Amino acid sequence: MDPSSAPFTEKKYNNELLLKQLTVLLKSDSLYQIRRFIHDLYPAQTAHLIESLHPEDRKKIWVVIPPDVMGEILVQLHVEVARGLIEITAPKDLIKAVESLESDDFVDLLHVIPEPLYSEVMASIDVQERNRLASALSYDDDTAGGLMSLDVLTIQATQSLDDVLQDLRKRGSMPKATDNLFVVDQLDIFQGILPLSVLLTRDPLAMVSASMDSGIDGIPYQMSAEEVALLFEHRDILSAPVVAENGRLLGRITVDDIVDVIRDQADHSFMSMAGLDEEQDMFSPVMISAKRRAVWLGINLLTAFMASWVIDLFEATLEQIVALAVLMPIVASMGGIAGSQTLTLVIRGLALRQISGINAIQLFKKELSVGIVNGVLWSLVVASIGGIWFHSAGIGLILGGAIIINLICAAFAGASIPLILQKMNIDPALAGGVLLTTVTDVVGFMAFLGLATLFLI
Repeated sequence: MDPSSAPFTEKKYNNELLLKQLTVLLKSDSLYQIRRFIHDLYPAQTAHLIESLHPEDRKKIWVVIPPDVMGEILVQLHVEVARGLIEITAPKDLIKAVESLESDDFVDLLHVIPEPLYSEVMASIDVQERNRLASALSYDDDTAGGLMSLDVLTIQATQSLDDVLQDLRKRGSMPKATDNLFVVDQLDIFQGILPLSVLLTRDPLAMVSASMDSGIDGIPYQMSAEEVALLFEHRDILSAPVVAENGRLLGRITVDDIVDVIRDQADHSFMSMAGLDEEQDMFSPVMISAKRRAVWLGINLLTAFMASWVIDLFEATLEQIVALAVLMPIVASMGGIAGSQTLTLVIRGLALRQISGINAIQLFKKELSVGIVNGVLWSLVVASIGGIWFHSAGIGLILGGAIIINLICAAFAGASIPLILQKMNIDPALAGGVLLTTVTDVVGFMAFLGLATLFLI
């Protein structure tokens, strides 16, 4: 399809098409056309396009973006990309950019801004707001306190619904994504919520105390971001209050924050399996990228040498039966795939808090059983193919036996490695794949060549 004939909605939401159009505009060097193009996009779309461009092209876009929109774009960017743009942003524009943000986005951006810009931004806001933000900055990023927004609407249980409506009209606006008002006492202790739907449909003379939902529990500020995301999923809610240890209302978390958490978790799991950081810039300088990846390559090199050492132990066997060298990769590959399936299942279960000491043994037994069943099934297939290929029933049987051993060991390793790493406070997504590959390669080669040495030499 010709891009120019694409439907309006596809033009607006197809990121690949938008990137193509923007690339053409960047080549034309027409700041006016680039400005018009960016003006029609949502901040998140602009952020996505910026991350997809070379740093030099990013600068061309950044200069046409109004300061009051910059903040909304910066909070959508990965840290490394955001810092690169902050470095080329005038301090007065950066100050204006953060002024338009809600408190949770403001706090997120403050974590990215380096000195001395950080001090300039903090000095530009009034003392009360600075103190409020300073308290928010004290919470860990990956906790409920780090996720929450300080922009909340609170009411008293002793008010009537009509009083609440009048107060809202005088206020003239509400924080974004407001679906509930939070009921507190005179000490700001959280008591319950008043949904806007109830406020708008009940008798205005009714009291808040009679209309509110007092069965809602506040989220402890120290709860991890992952647990908060699961809570939102299980309760199917759009917002939730965050409370201190004494029950005092601190802020609120909205579903848009949870979407960010889920996206970050997915990015982290996916990138960690390759030893990469989800906050890295896709177009970071060559030497920086090479240095980061060198560590992971070095670790993999060590595991590869370990597998090669095992092969070297059976050099005499390989010299006598060359066919073994042809078939070795099959054993290691089958074990690697089977182990990866189990590893992925267990890592996901740990991330979703579905695996604990109560059911870990049952899962362990189940995965071992799966390994045995698949081992027997595929050993028959592989043994038949290997025997026919090299006209040797012995080679086929040895190959089949090694497959059974390696698939069982792969299931064992795939189930146990993530659990062990978690006990050691090591991210299973980061180290699990390397350890599993080492186990399946070493065990696979050892089983295949060892059986061959015992029965064929």
